[in-house]
Amino acid sequence: MEMPTLKIDTALEELTGRISKVFKNKTGKETAKKYIEGLLSPVERKNGWQLSEALGKETPYALQQFLYRGKFSADGLRDELRSYIDEKLGDDEGILVADETGFLKQGKMSCGVKRQYSGTAGRIENCQIGVFLTYASEKGHAPLDRRLYIPENWFEEPERCRKAGIPETAEFQTKPAMALEMIRQATDAGVRYKWVTGDCVYGDYRNIRLWLEEQRKCYVLCVSGKEYFWQGFKQIRISNILKNLPEDAWFEASCGDGSKGSRIYDWQSVGFNSPQIDGFKHCLLIRRSKTDPEDLRAYVCFSPSGTQTEKLVKIAGTRWTVERCFSESKSQVGLDQYEVRSHDGWYKHITLACLALALLTVISADSGDKFTMQQHNPSSSSLEGFKKGRGLRV
Repeated sequence: MEMPTLKIDTALEELTGRISKVFKNKTGKETAKKYIEGLLSPVERKNGWQLSEALGKETPYALQQFLYRGKFSADGLRDELRSYIDEKLGDDEGILVADETGFLKQGKMSCGVKRQYSGTAGRIENCQIGVFLTYASEKGHAPLDRRLYIPENWFEEPERCRKAGIPETAEFQTKPAMALEMIRQATDAGVRYKWVTGDCVYGDYRNIRLWLEEQRKCYVLCVSGKEYFWQGFKQIRISNILKNLPEDAWFEASCGDGSKGSRIYDWQSVGFNSPQIDGFKHCLLIRRSKTDPEDLRAYVCFSPSGTQTEKLVKIAGTRWTVERCFSESKSQVGLDQYEVRSHDGWYKHITLACLALALLTVISADSGDKFTMQQHNPSSSSLEGFKKGRGLRV
């Protein structure tokens, strides 16, 4: 039986009803709804002027003040976002994915801005870095939480921090430490998940792996060549393990579908010494490119005993859903098109954009079609085009 099409206005009413408790008055609730409507609109740029024009406003001042001085908690919104995703997309086999993305900026006043490496640009640029935790299940994937990375040298300038609105209690945190904090909070909030994955920035941070093992949560985390493990009575670096892999141990498998079809690599599993945990096992999963045999990636895995290697391959491939989340949120809901400079303003805009993307993902999941957001073309900036592609009412 075909599932009924979920109208976008119905979904928006439900979502704004859920977040209404975060706002202290009717004006705040109405402006939040308008702001999300603007982010969902097909306007090319989701800045104050164009959002206001799309919403029939003569000036952007109301929306700007909503972010600058609005008396509502961005973390309160985040809590509702997390609850919404768990209810609509949650699964006991769910996967948390940690990663960061850059927001290119000019000048020195935007909170946390610095010349630093941005994966978005592929080079060192003047930018802000946001660390994100996203959620993936068979129903879809969407951002779950976010942190603004503030470089350590910012804390050497108290006046600059004050002008940017950074709380006096804030302390420097590394990106993986931020990711672990988000994972802990999602766990404490009861988000249903079984697996965690991420690239080597997070896989090399042993505190994440140790904490997950204590909680009996599983992971498939990429690790760099500098990490090491025990084999027999020796500590061996990953880089050396990769140089001595048996050729006859490779097997071919897909780690999921990408924009160009199935992503097929060669894989093999390597054992290493580790503390024994009843009912669980450790291993290294190695990935090799089909076109470049020198292109190797290593993943450290913690999984229930008896887990098939093909399952670990699938979890490793799920990491790429976070890249799709970034593409979709920037092209569809203006994640990177904000004009605010303050700490609080960044969190408010980013969280509202995450709510907007979660709404689109839920509509896709509830529409009853076989397509998911990961098959949506992120180069399109038209909500109308998105709905037509999903078979939804325009």
